[in-house]
Amino acid sequence: MTKRTNIGLFIALMLLLNSGTSIAALPSFIGETPLPSLAPILEKVTPAVVNIATKTSIKERENPLLRDPFFRRFFKIPNQPRKRSSQSLGSGIIIDDSKGYILTNHHVIDKADEITVTLRDGRSFSAKVVGSDLESDVAVIRINAKNLVQLSISDSDKLRVGDFVVAIGNPFGLGQTVTSGIVSALGRTGLGIEGYEDFIQTDASINPGNSGGALINLKGELIGINTAIIAPGGGNVGIGFAIPSNMAISLKNQLVKFGEVNRGQIGINVQDLTPDLAQAFNLSRNSGAIISQVQKSSPAEKAGLRSGDIVLSINDRAVKNSASLRNSLGLLSVGDAAKLNILRNARQETIFLRIAKKKTATSEGSRVHKKLSGATLSNLSDQDKQGHIKFGVKLLAVTRNSVAWNAGLRKGDIIRTANRISVKSIVDLINFTKGKPSLLLNIQRENSAFFILIR
Repeated sequence: MTKRTNIGLFIALMLLLNSGTSIAALPSFIGETPLPSLAPILEKVTPAVVNIATKTSIKERENPLLRDPFFRRFFKIPNQPRKRSSQSLGSGIIIDDSKGYILTNHHVIDKADEITVTLRDGRSFSAKVVGSDLESDVAVIRINAKNLVQLSISDSDKLRVGDFVVAIGNPFGLGQTVTSGIVSALGRTGLGIEGYEDFIQTDASINPGNSGGALINLKGELIGINTAIIAPGGGNVGIGFAIPSNMAISLKNQLVKFGEVNRGQIGINVQDLTPDLAQAFNLSRNSGAIISQVQKSSPAEKAGLRSGDIVLSINDRAVKNSASLRNSLGLLSVGDAAKLNILRNARQETIFLRIAKKKTATSEGSRVHKKLSGATLSNLSDQDKQGHIKFGVKLLAVTRNSVAWNAGLRKGDIIRTANRISVKSIVDLINFTKGKPSLLLNIQRENSAFFILIR
């Protein structure tokens, strides 16, 4: 047969794989020509994809009566807090066979007390978390094992819509499963799934349990980490998303080095360059991110960036919109150099700067409200938000016998509402308590929540 016929047979086979049609009766040869098969690639790749099982102990909330020591003694209730165990399943990818590093999703191992990795050959190992990042949903765990197989990494920037892909994972806890499809779209953002989004969209079947598994090309190289689906009933409807390999590996390097993603900032606010804005600025292009504000004393201001500058690329990577600029900055660590190619007054310029450490706003309680004297307050950091608390103001310290201390506030408390209004920052807390003679605060303390009234 001709080469063209072979390609036609391969496409027909891929269509059959995705249609759900049984192909058990297909011959392995047509004449003297073998049918194309993914089996040789999968035999090399599947040992590098693992199943991950986690166990998490969750402290159950108690009835307020159970906090009364007399009540507990009278009814002979033990003092140990009641806990229940939660289990979950996911997938992972071996990316370093010598060190036992496994790449997976943050949500697969988040808050896990025990992590068990099962290899394709049936061996199981206890794993430890090397580092994890909520914002990108990427995590690295490690096992102590020999004779591992790692996946080769492909340049995900070279992907094209229409490229054939294969997804490997552990859907519904069934064990290792392989599905195939194509790249449906690239650079998907604005889905609200993660803080940093630059997804590969694919129609390869991805279901619960596939999270953290591999998306590979037909060379058997990793191009993405399966991470999410869009489906009303929680199952596959042909729209799945994967984190690009370039993004995942960049984050992996930081997680291995620091245990976290050491993100910084350059001090700009940006927005998409829309056709209307492009016309207003007399520009012939519609792609890029326009700087709407430059913060004072920031690396951006010191480097000479101005409001109205159009960012075209960062470190020679094209900037399509504000989301792609944010993603590129999110991959850089504090102290990293950044080269921005900008458009200013119809002329291209190059700006060099370094990523600076993010500043966390803090304030003395007395400056917020006199009833909070003695407390040091802070906006929530990215690390604080890795738990189930997504907004509030944190108490970094409380001086003994101060007004705040005597009211019952303690270090580590998070003020979630003030006078029944949700608080997202210190500025909110100031605005919602200004001029009020008393404060009604909803406090989150570890796994419990309660109100404090300060008169």
